[in-house]
Amino acid sequence: MTRTSELFRTSFAAIAVTVLASAMVGRPLPAGAQATVAPAIDNDDIGGVVTGPNGPEAGVWVIAESVELPTKFAKMVVTDDQGRYVIPDLPAVNYSVWVRGYGLVDSPKMRAKPGQHLDLAAVAAPNAAAAAHYYPAIYWYSMLKIPPESELSGTAIYADPGASKMANWLRQMKNIGCMGCHQIGQEATRTIPAQFGSFKTGEEAWMRRLQSGLAGEEMITEAGFFGGAPLKYLGDWTDRIANGELPKSAPPRPQGVERNVVITTWQWGTEKTYMHDLISSDRRNPAVNANGPLFGSPEYASDDMPILDPKTSKVTFFKMPVEDPKMAESPGFGFSAQPMQPSAYWGDEKIWNTKANNHNAMFDGKGRVWLAATIRGADNPAFCKKGSDHPSAKVFPLDQSGRQVAILDPKTMKYTFVNTCFSTHHLQFGYDGNDTLWFSGTGPVVGWLNTKVFDETGDAAKAQGWSPYVLDTNGNGKRDDYIGPNQPADPAKDTQLELNGLSGPYAVMPSPVDGSVWFTTGVFGARASSVLRFDPKTGLSEIYNVPLPGFGIRGGDIDKNGVVWGSLSSGHLASFDRRKCKGQLNGPKATGDHCPEGWSFYKYPGPGFEGIGENSAEASYYTWVDQHDTLGLGENVPLSTANLSDGFVALKDGKMVMLRVPYPMGFYAKGMDGRIDDPAAGWKGRGLWSSAGDRAPWLKEDGKGSKPLVVHIQVRPDPLAN
Repeated sequence: MTRTSELFRTSFAAIAVTVLASAMVGRPLPAGAQATVAPAIDNDDIGGVVTGPNGPEAGVWVIAESVELPTKFAKMVVTDDQGRYVIPDLPAVNYSVWVRGYGLVDSPKMRAKPGQHLDLAAVAAPNAAAAAHYYPAIYWYSMLKIPPESELSGTAIYADPGASKMANWLRQMKNIGCMGCHQIGQEATRTIPAQFGSFKTGEEAWMRRLQSGLAGEEMITEAGFFGGAPLKYLGDWTDRIANGELPKSAPPRPQGVERNVVITTWQWGTEKTYMHDLISSDRRNPAVNANGPLFGSPEYASDDMPILDPKTSKVTFFKMPVEDPKMAESPGFGFSAQPMQPSAYWGDEKIWNTKANNHNAMFDGKGRVWLAATIRGADNPAFCKKGSDHPSAKVFPLDQSGRQVAILDPKTMKYTFVNTCFSTHHLQFGYDGNDTLWFSGTGPVVGWLNTKVFDETGDAAKAQGWSPYVLDTNGNGKRDDYIGPNQPADPAKDTQLELNGLSGPYAVMPSPVDGSVWFTTGVFGARASSVLRFDPKTGLSEIYNVPLPGFGIRGGDIDKNGVVWGSLSSGHLASFDRRKCKGQLNGPKATGDHCPEGWSFYKYPGPGFEGIGENSAEASYYTWVDQHDTLGLGENVPLSTANLSDGFVALKDGKMVMLRVPYPMGFYAKGMDGRIDDPAAGWKGRGLWSSAGDRAPWLKEDGKGSKPLVVHIQVRPDPLAN
C-alpha cells in the first residue's frame, strides 16, 4: 500500500468514526422548543441535565466520586432520552462529578454535594482516536488477527481432543489462558509499558511482557502451548495499534433498561493484591445477611480477607489462619516464588503471599461464611487413605488435597478448620435437609460435606464423603461394579468416567428441582467441554458434551427449572435442558454426545474476530442465574461476566442486556452474588454484588495504586427514579 493510500485509509476511518460520534450526540432542539426541565431530586441526590454541542445527551454516564469516605466511593447513572440524570442516595460528603460517554471525552470534573442540581456540559471527542480511548476492551481485542490452523500445533496440555486446532487456540486465548486472569484489550494491555524499553518487534516485546512478575513462568508456558503463534499475533496487534490503527466499529450507548442501572463502587483490598470473588448472602435465601458486610476471597494474593461494610464504606481485614503457622507459603498455581523478570509496576518485589489461598466462599442459612481455603499441607490424614475404614476411602482412597474448607462466623469472628480429603475450589449448598455442601476442584471424585452432621459432631471425617464418577453404561438404572476408564468395555458393568485435575469438575451447581448436582467439566482440556450430572441417590453420573457451534465451557450455574447455563469460549452463553433429550440417558451410547438437542446457544454482544465467521470476541469467565430476582430483571435471569466489556450481560426475554461499569475502565469480574436487603423497598432493597477480579488491578484505568473494587448494581424502574 502506498503512503498516499494509507493516509487516505486512515483519514477515511477517522472521518467515519467522527461522523458516527457526531450522530451519537443529541440533535438540535426544534425551533421554539423549551429547554429540558431539570429532574426532581431529594436532599441526598445530585441531578441535572447533560447537554452537548447539539443538545441533550442521551445514554451517557454521569459519575460522582468521593475520597472523603473511609474508602474511595463512586456512584454512576445513565442519562435519559432528554439528557437528564439523578444520582440517588449519596452519603453526605463532597463529590467530583463528570460525564463519560461514547463519542465523547470526559468532561471537566465539577464539585458537588447531595441535594444539588448540577447541569453538565458534555465534550465531543475531537477525533476518532480520542473517542476510541473510551471503548471497552472487546473493540480493541477483536482487532487481533487469528492465525491459520497451519501455524497451530494443537498439542497443548489443555487441548480438547475433540475440538479443532482453531477452537483450542481460541479457548486458550479467551476463557482459559490469557483472559482467565486478565482483561486483554484495555489500554494497559494493548500498549507495551515504557519501563520495558525498546524492541525490534512486537513479538519480542510480548516475550518480555509475559516474563514479568510472579506469574511470568506460567504465562510463558501458556503462550508456548501453540508453537509461539500467540506472541507473533499479539505482537502484530500491538504494533498496529501503536501505528494508529483503531477499532472498526464503535459501541452503542446504553438503551432501554440499560439506562435504568445504578452502579456503586467501593475500593477494598490493597494496591498489590487482587480479589478473586466476594460473597454477600445465601444463594438459596438472598435475605440472609441483609444490609450486612461483604467478604472477599483474595486467593493466591494474600491471607488478609477484606470485609466491607457498605453502610459506612469502612473496610476491615481478617487474617485467615492455618493449622500450622510454620507451613510454607503457597505461591499458587503456576506462580514462581520470585519474579521471572521485573514487573513494570513492582520490579522484583514479591507482592503475593498466601497460605490460606481462599478461592471463594458461600453463606449458609445461619449467616456463617464457608470458605474453600487451605488449612494444612497437602498430605491427607490417615482416614482418607488406603486401609482406612471410612466408607468413601474404601471405594476410592485419596492421598492428598490441595485446598480444604474453613468456616468464619461473622458474629464472633471464630474461624473453624474442616479437614477434607478431597481438594476444593468452588462450593455451593444443596437444597436438602442436611444443608449438604458440594464442591468443585475435587479431581477424580465428587466431594460433599453434610454440614448438619458437622455442626452436631464437629467430626469432619464423619460428615464428609466422596465418590468416583460412574456412568450407567450397562443401562439398568443402578450403580454396579464398574470398569476403569481405560479398560475394555464390559456390557455387564458400568464405567468409571476419567476426570483429573485438568478435566475435573470446575463450576458446581446443586439442582433445586431433583437434588442432583451438576458441574462444568473439561474446562482446561484433556477431555471434551461438557456438563456433568451426579445423582446422590443412585451414585450414578451422566455427561453431556458441548456441541458446535459452542466450545470451551468455563463457569456455569443452574436455574429454578433445573436448566444449566454456562459461559463458552466460542462467544456464547449456552444452556442445557436435560428434559429435551430424546434418547436414552444411560446405556453404552450415553457417553457424552447423546443429547445435542438439549443445548441452546445465545451469542454474546460485541464485535467478533475477522475471518472466522459470525462470532463475538467476548470472553466470559462465569455465568450465574438470578433465581430470586435480586437484580430486578426478573426471576431465573442468567447473567454472565462480560470480561471484555467492563461489566456483565444478562439474557432477558431472549435479548442481551449490557450492564457496564464505565469507571474505572478495565472492570473484570470472576463471579457475582445477589442479595435482597429489604423486599418492601423496591429496587432500593435489592441488587447484584461483585468484585473486580483481574489479577492485576493496576492494569485498570487508574493505574498503579488502584485497588480491587466492590461493585453493587441495581436496576430502577426508570432513569430518574430516586
